[in-house]
Amino acid sequence: MAALTKFADEDLELLLLIRNFELALLDLFEAGKLNGTTHTCLGQEYVPVALAPLLRDDFVFSNHRGHGHYLARYEDPEGLLAEIMGRAGAVCAGVGGSQHIYREGYLSTGVQGQSLPVAVGVALHFKRTGQDRIAVAHIGDGTWGEGSVYEALNMAQLWRVPLLVVVEHNGIAQSTPTRAQMAGTIADRAWSFGIDHHELHTADINVIRAELAPVVADVRARRAPAVVQFHTVRLGPHSKGDDTRSAAELADVRAREWSGEYARRYGDQFAAADTRQRARIAALVADVSARPPSSWPVPDTSTVLGAAL
Repeated sequence: MAALTKFADEDLELLLLIRNFELALLDLFEAGKLNGTTHTCLGQEYVPVALAPLLRDDFVFSNHRGHGHYLARYEDPEGLLAEIMGRAGAVCAGVGGSQHIYREGYLSTGVQGQSLPVAVGVALHFKRTGQDRIAVAHIGDGTWGEGSVYEALNMAQLWRVPLLVVVEHNGIAQSTPTRAQMAGTIADRAWSFGIDHHELHTADINVIRAELAPVVADVRARRAPAVVQFHTVRLGPHSKGDDTRSAAELADVRAREWSGEYARRYGDQFAAADTRQRARIAALVADVSARPPSSWPVPDTSTVLGAAL
């Protein structure tokens, strides 16, 4: 990892909010207090945190590993945890769960590649209506096996729409290493459509922002698509407990993920922020766990049906 520069307290607090939120989810699943599944972004938290101030009133399309994307945009762990636990105060009344969240300017989905064609349509709408907004789609390296990715990139470039594709390349697609399922490179695939591609090998938030600020501004001003690729790691399992990697592979991932380097360089600052966010999440888990189940109003169709008759 490249040398880290000094960063703001609020960035570190947000990073560790996301980290401790995700760790709490795995603990809740292990304790049998959550149903379904979840996909944490452990190891990748810095990506949405770095991007957050660059994205103004833009529309963010997330994916199955999207808790960090949501928290970096809204810093609403209460609503998200309630959503995942199906408790009162849930951002989507408890019907979206971990993967399918909608909030104004934000949409996540568990269907690989689904968001890109929709993002192209939203970006085209922004262009046609003269809005100073872009569509941002987060995908992983495994999603490049979906045909919808290439259809979307083709349309985005043909129509010249303000689309930013953010690739979180963590080197593994569920349980398959990228090297075993992808021929060529993401850069070559982007360039084959004439789309600009930018690659980042650092977890330094300040460096990332400095490199990507002109890229985002260019997408916004020229109304042309771009692909930015982060080389990152997936620290946790694919979902809640299905990691097939060996002990040696996991040790290598832990040695390369961002938090160890941050802790070494900014010991006291890091430790204090981590303590605060651990306490915040522990209190949040206790609060949300004690809430009643989420409910939503049942529409009264009698008036509508009566009028129709």
